[in-house]
Amino acid sequence: MASFTKGVNDMVFVYAFLVCGGISLAGQLLYDHTKLTAGHITSLFVAIGAALDTFGIYDWLLKVAGMGASLPITSFGHSLIHGALAQAQKEGLLGILLGMFDLTAAGITSGILFAFFVAILCKPKS
Repeated sequence: MASFTKGVNDMVFVYAFLVCGGISLAGQLLYDHTKLTAGHITSLFVAIGAALDTFGIYDWLLKVAGMGASLPITSFGHSLIHGALAQAQKEGLLGILLGMFDLTAAGITSGILFAFFVAILCKPKS
């Protein structure tokens, strides 16, 4: 095996594949067999990630599956709630609003910037 996997339990790769694949499969099945749009499913998965983090389940999933739980959109909900709860412990109720975007600010900012540059460089279809 490559040197970067030295000391890593090989089952982590299997769990990462199963968790990320399972989340992706659930999204695809919802898309194919319901009238939900991609936006609805994305919002649903963010809410599910937030709910799982509220009860501490998503942290366990991250420990077991590693990047398999970090890649899907559910991790965005996890990050929103994780930051809000951490800031709420420091600053109280106002901390929920202040901390919600602490962990996700870089991702949101880069998404906006990349979308802006792509919109400048590419022509939309008419």
